[in-house]
Amino acid sequence: MTSHRHPNPAGQAPANSPTNSPANSPTNSPANSPTNSPANSPTNSPAEPTVPPPADGKPIRVVIADDQDLIRLGLRTLLTSENDILVAGEAADGLDAVEQTRRHRPHVVLMDIRMPGIDGIEATRRIAADPSLADTRVIVLTTFEIDAYVFDALRHGASGFLTKDTKPAELVRAIRLVAAGEALLSPSVTRRVVREFASRPARVLRPHPRLDALTDREREIVSLVGEGLSNEEIAARLVLSPATARTHVSRAMVKLTARDRAQLVVFAYQSGLVD
Repeated sequence: MTSHRHPNPAGQAPANSPTNSPANSPTNSPANSPTNSPANSPTNSPAEPTVPPPADGKPIRVVIADDQDLIRLGLRTLLTSENDILVAGEAADGLDAVEQTRRHRPHVVLMDIRMPGIDGIEATRRIAADPSLADTRVIVLTTFEIDAYVFDALRHGASGFLTKDTKPAELVRAIRLVAAGEALLSPSVTRRVVREFASRPARVLRPHPRLDALTDREREIVSLVGEGLSNEEIAARLVLSPATARTHVSRAMVKLTARDRAQLVVFAYQSGLVD
């Protein structure tokens, strides 16, 4: 539509003109302008922390291992709705879980513990022991938060555990964290699980065969990791910089061939570095 402009009639106050009134003009009002309002500006709202994608830049490949069809269906439905996650395979028993993992080389395996054939613990052990699957991480799914099998799963190479009533968003985030190489369990949660079952009456110390390769400082730091301290807490305890503490933890993991921090905690308990 063409706009026709007429001269201002004599005697009309310019203050009432919507085009000339600063108070009524939406383009000149800082209070009403969406581009100038800090409260409404999307650029000023705090962003959710993001998890980096896998190093290869491809979708996160996941294998689901659970003997219950309904649980596999629910997990598959949840994960396939995410643009950056690909369900590469499924298994209803432990042997097939290992086979599917070797076939698809996933970033993450969601592993149920109680399955026919071999259980999830033995399947996790076989996956962790396979050099060709060094980049695969196992998340154990358990019905209870503290499960008698969780410690054994961590000992055999699981990167952490989740209960089956975990909220969907938390499960998706956990998969992304593990795929990006981050620790799934906080040190305190890992410590609570390991201490619960490492303190059983039948506990037998089995020092790691390469424990002597650690320096005194690294041994001290591994014991603190076993107590559930974060890198920052270790740094404060030993009066180090967090970067130095992180370096010591990384070197200890390499020397003990620990896949992640959770397994380092297990080694600390097994070796008697933590009471």
